[in-house]
Amino acid sequence: MSTMFRGHFEHAIDAKGRTSLPSRFRDVLAAANDLRMVITPALFDPCLHAYPMKAWEELEAKIAALPQFDSNVVAFRRRYLSAAVECDLDKQGRILIPPSLREHASLTKDVLWAGMGQTIELWSQERWKAAQQMSEVELQSFKAAIAEQFRL
Repeated sequence: MSTMFRGHFEHAIDAKGRTSLPSRFRDVLAAANDLRMVITPALFDPCLHAYPMKAWEELEAKIAALPQFDSNVVAFRRRYLSAAVECDLDKQGRILIPPSLREHASLTKDVLWAGMGQTIELWSQERWKAAQQMSEVELQSFKAAIAEQFRL
């Protein structure tokens, strides 16, 4: 069983803000014996970040070690930690996304779940498609940056 979140899946979201966690992602959580997740607004994109509880707790420990009075750290904590919501799966494998988080990501009728390795991103399908579009110049810059990162 994989311990990484891979692929992307489209699911509906109901009027109450409930959406089904893709079964492949549920399997990853089940393999870790913990179906709890934490969801928070992405800092720089119009989407949400979802962390398995263990990964979230590891991130919180790193954040706690940052300088307490640094203004950038304080701003980061306010935006990322204070908006975080712990979510449990219901018996149908759904999670409830609070209104403030749905608003941040423009989640109204559909959710695109994107596996990002150890975490998941939640996007509206429209915003996901827009984020995937690149001009030729952006594509060449992206290609060069990836080649440098992976030393290709």
